[in-house]
Amino acid sequence: MTDLESQMPNLVGQTLADKVVSYTDNFSYLDPIDNSVSDKQGLRIGFEDGSRIIFRLSGTGTEGATLRVYIESYESESALLQQDTQQALAKLIELADNLAGITKRTGRTEPTVIT
Repeated sequence: MTDLESQMPNLVGQTLADKVVSYTDNFSYLDPIDNSVSDKQGLRIGFEDGSRIIFRLSGTGTEGATLRVYIESYESESALLQQDTQQALAKLIELADNLAGITKRTGRTEPTVIT
């Protein structure tokens, strides 16, 4: 179990980045075609407002892996929908980095790809 994964149950109910954590899990994927289940697909932290942070490792090679971090935030105010994405997600980005220790572990201060 990773450091973050062991902390996750204690996050439920806490306010982080001005949002209340409503659930945490290591999610599974159910294939809609053959109904097979793939467990442990990534660590997910969900918030009461619908925002979420997902950490997934990808890579099938024999060396290394890519950490993919998905950050989603719900915005109900239409006037704020045109704001810069990095600015809108800044608190959640900082939270994701702090929770997973990305900068501390990798020395990277920004992602290699932003989509």
